[in-house]
Amino acid sequence: MPSATFTLFQDFKEQLGKGKHSLASDTIKVALTNSAPNATDATLSQISQISATGGYTAGAGGGYSLTGVSYTEASGTGTFTHTDPFVITASGGSVGAFRYLVYYNDTQTSPADALIGYLDYGSSITLADTETISIDLPVGGLFTIA
Repeated sequence: MPSATFTLFQDFKEQLGKGKHSLASDTIKVALTNSAPNATDATLSQISQISATGGYTAGAGGGYSLTGVSYTEASGTGTFTHTDPFVITASGGSVGAFRYLVYYNDTQTSPADALIGYLDYGSSITLADTETISIDLPVGGLFTIA
């Protein structure tokens, strides 16, 4: 798996400042898309998700729920992580093609399904039925706020 680049959505920074995200306790999910997100996107409804096949659920509240979500602070730097690696397994058909893993807050209701950021793998990935892929977090966590 090639390394990925993580980018925060602009609106996430505003919503974080307004207290709309509780990164240690909200339900954080990952949606898949093969279309480049825009930095100004704010909600999942603005993301063109891949088709619902191979066990992937598209639409509002779709995608994969993350486990082991954590937000910690040390020496003035906040770090967001989750269980690593995050594993996607195609079941009952293929999944993809996708290039971007879009992180969003499924607990947030105003705005609904508020976007956090996305991983860009640089090229499209397709999983055949029963194929598994492990998505490794960048070293040091998904993102930090200093």
